[in-house]
Formats: sequence, C-alpha cells, structure tokens
Amino acid sequence: MDMQLGLFPRAAPSHRPAAVGPAHVSERLSRLATQLPDDLRLGTSSWSFPGWYDIVYDRVVSENVLARDGLAAYAGHPLLRAVGVDRTYYRPLSADDLGEYAQAVPDDFRFVLKADRLLTSPLEPNPFGARARNERFLDPAYAANEVVGPVLEGLGPKARVLLFQFSPAPATLLGGRSAFCERLGRFLTALPKGIVYAVELRTPSLLTEEYVALLEELGAAHCFTVHPAMSSLERQLELVQPFYQPILLIRWMLQAGHEYEAARQKYEPFDRIVDEDPGSRELIARTVLDALLGEREAIVIANNKAEGSAPLSVFRLAERIAEWGEAGAHPRGEVS
Repeated sequence: MDMQLGLFPRAAPSHRPAAVGPAHVSERLSRLATQLPDDLRLGTSSWSFPGWYDIVYDRVVSENVLARDGLAAYAGHPLLRAVGVDRTYYRPLSADDLGEYAQAVPDDFRFVLKADRLLTSPLEPNPFGARARNERFLDPAYAANEVVGPVLEGLGPKARVLLFQFSPAPATLLGGRSAFCERLGRFLTALPKGIVYAVELRTPSLLTEEYVALLEELGAAHCFTVHPAMSSLERQLELVQPFYQPILLIRWMLQAGHEYEAARQKYEPFDRIVDEDPGSRELIARTVLDALLGEREAIVIANNKAEGSAPLSVFRLAERIAEWGEAGAHPRGEVS
C-alpha cells in the first residue's frame, strides 16, 4: 500500500461538526481578493498541512484531521479558489468521495486533479521485481471508466482540469517523440467530454512543435510547470502560446537546482517563505495577466516546495498580479 494514501482520508461529511475553521483574513488580503479577476483562480497542492495555522486555519490540528476536515476551511479563504488534488495520482477516488469534496466548497471553487499514474507510466509504477510494461499506459477505456467518469459524476462543474503528469523518462522508452505524440493524440481523442484535459511533461525532449500542435488541435492544455526536471518556464512559453490554450494552467512546484525531498525537509512545517523565487513569481504574474487580457481563464497552483509555504506564495503572487493589473486587468466581476 502506498503510504502517501494514508495522508488523505475521506473528506468530512456535511453533517460532521467542523474540526477546524478558516483563519482570520486580514483586511489587506480581503481587499486584494476583490481586485483579482473572476477568471483567475489561485490555489495550492493539497490542503493538509498543520503548519498553515494562522495562515489558512484557525487552530493547530493534525495532518489527518486537515485531510479529512480541512477543505471547507481552506475554501473559506477568499484568495484560495482552487486546489490541486494529488492523491488521485496514486489511486482514483470514487464518485462518492469526490462528491464529499464538492459539498465542502463554494459553487465557484475549482479542482485540478491528477490522473492515475497508471495512465502516464510506461512501466509498472510499483514493481515487485523487474519493472514490466504497464498495460494501463494511455488506456482510454480505463481512463474513462475509472478516472474521468467518477470525477465528472462526483465533482460536476467544480472539476475544471484533469492533469496527466508524465514523470521523467527517456523518449525511447515511449517509442520516440513522434510515437508518443501519436499515441497521446489517440488517447485524448477517445476520452469523454466535459472537463479540460492537461498534460504536464517532466521530459524536456518531449516538448516539441508536434506536441504543441497536437494539444492545440484537440483543445487540450499544456501545463506550464516550474520544476527542475522540465525546461524552464521561459522556454515553455517560447514554444507554447497561452492564447491557444483552453485554459492557462501553471503549477509552481520546485526551484531550479533543488530536490524535492531536501526542500521538504528544509521547509517544514511550511509556515514561512524560506527561499524566495521572485523570478518565477514575476514571470507567472505577467503570463497570467497576458492570458486574462486575452480572455483566457487562468489557474495557478503553488506547492510548499516552491518557496517554503504554498499559501504565502499564492498571497505574494496575488499582490503582484493586482499591482500590475491595475492598468490593464479588470476587477472581479467585470472581466469581459
């Protein structure tokens, strides 16, 4: 059993008394939320971090309590209007489980869910010996029945993006870049409608003109990611034009030159900015504003490993977007 699954128990049923509430929101952050466009949603990767006391939550409770009961409190923060659900990367959730998530959040809240890694790993992700070929790799029937169907049934319109994250792998393992694009195209074409499909690459050589053209043709999104395994955000923006995306999706994950586990150990309990990354913040803010001015919806998901505390990264990003947007962006409720 994957130990990470234990960090994400079922969401709290609506009749349970709240074990945690939202933290007090300062007048500055409340005012900032009103200055952002409706078509921009900011959020974090998951919500179950006790170190977010007095940032997102009103009391100190355990990780398990937050995983079970914290989503409603998280969604009560005016600057957190989206969330990434990473647990679905390890095992799909049932429609009932996802329905409980939907009940915990407002109508205008949106989810970005990772698809089951069986769909994006060419080899078995949990081998007991030599890694064999994974029969579920880019299997549209499995995706439709076990992943997409429950997501649409459980979350309805609150499910905005289903993300297919491809971990680092040699292009040869995927049959080469063209073969990968061809198979990815068949896979995406066969999936049910009703949600935006996004692709996040962690292998720079797969970011080709053929890949970009394929996503544009099929109406799927490239997930722009800030992560050392992938080409820089600048390079991604050179090859992929946000204006041709169905939605601008950015995941601000980990700084260049950093390793995930080392960052986790350094940044815990994720209650402060430790390694500021102003370059990524500025570029993300500019990209978001460009997309919004081009009448594109935008979602940005930040990770604790980006700077040390995902919600604090979100708040600083929101401030920068609001500052730059005064001259060109529209306040919430007035986006054309």
